Amino acid sequence: MRPVKIVIIGACSASFGLGALQDAVQTTDLQGSTLVLVDTDEPRLQVMLKLAHRMNEEAGTGLIIQSTTNRREALPEADFVITSVAVRRDELWRKDWEIPKANGLRQVLGENGGPGGLSHALRNIPIILDICRDMEELCPDAYLINFTNPESRIIMAVHRYTNIKAVGLCHGVFMGRERVANILGRHPTEIDVKAAGVNHLLWLMDIRDAKSGEDLYPELRRRERELPENDVGPWGVDLLSRKLFRHFGYWPSPTDDHVGEYLPYAWELVGMEGYNFDQAEAYRKQRQLEIEAWADGRKPLGELLTKPSGEIAFDIIRAIAGNRNEYVLAVNIANNGCITNLPADAIVEVPALVSGFGIQGLTMGALPDGIAALCNTQVNVQRLVVKAAVEGDRRAALQALLVDPVVDSLRAAEVTLDQLLAVHREYLPQFQQSMAP
Repeated sequence: MRPVKIVIIGACSASFGLGALQDAVQTTDLQGSTLVLVDTDEPRLQVMLKLAHRMNEEAGTGLIIQSTTNRREALPEADFVITSVAVRRDELWRKDWEIPKANGLRQVLGENGGPGGLSHALRNIPIILDICRDMEELCPDAYLINFTNPESRIIMAVHRYTNIKAVGLCHGVFMGRERVANILGRHPTEIDVKAAGVNHLLWLMDIRDAKSGEDLYPELRRRERELPENDVGPWGVDLLSRKLFRHFGYWPSPTDDHVGEYLPYAWELVGMEGYNFDQAEAYRKQRQLEIEAWADGRKPLGELLTKPSGEIAFDIIRAIAGNRNEYVLAVNIANNGCITNLPADAIVEVPALVSGFGIQGLTMGALPDGIAALCNTQVNVQRLVVKAAVEGDRRAALQALLVDPVVDSLRAAEVTLDQLLAVHREYLPQFQQSMAP
């Protein structure tokens, strides 16, 4: 495989950044390749750079590792650009959660769907498009591999407004497979799944024994019926997923809280507790202490050198750069016929073949009518959100709320949008003219 240049933007993320380093140093085919870590937090970036050098040396991968706070310095001649970025993520997300709730709107998470998902997209889409414009100038042939949420809306914006080759990645399919394996009493690697839908509203359309090819759906249906109502799976109690499974006939993925972001009745089963911001903050602080200990050599690297992160960005890089014809379980790409009863411009999540020819989504045929109806609704919301985020179009933003199934009050939609645009004003320059008195 030829050496490549990989730019990681958002490298100081306690989970994403560390996971990317794990996968990079475990990908031995990358010998001689350049890895550039980019983040605006200079002190933490230096810690991450120090850790990256230690991991590279102990693993013997042979990477050339650099860092910068200026992405334009990193992008020239890049082959792959990986993004996981956000501004004050949990602090602003908390407002995306609290404001709609105070106005009586019942969203269960507020990250990717509902009013919170709209607000999140309005902030993040311009950030990613700015990166893409730099890529068009400095590395126009590079692939964008995006982890930033809301995934489907961001990839639609990139597809519509830039010439950059882009793919969105999410580990939701693996979470769905793990829960199904848990019910079947098997290890996840023992089952093969074929999934299709839109991000965080993904459906396991086929489940088989990985060796024999036996259809495991009949057994899954039988075993699920035998579970107690309060059964705790790998991701907690999942009453919503189990109800959807019974009513639509296929297992949804990834988890109740994410799937429930798109459904007006999800709160009945998922509850209204929302994301545990305090727990997440405590985890990040603890993880940062570990990163510093690893970087300083006070803690052995252990599984950082042997255990993959669970993401597939570096599988895709290796497959493209080495023309490996590798099958991957799920990517977020423009539909173009992969799911025949969703629009061509929809951003769908489907399996793909990855090679030097690029990322080719597999044709999954038509989704069952009920599932297609759920997904089509989200495609229509995607379009309105993207228009609003790119053009600063307040009318499109309000229409996105009024089309969203989670929103059940015109007055609450109007008030919520006004308040979200006001509280996030400094992060929404595209709306300044429309919000002027």
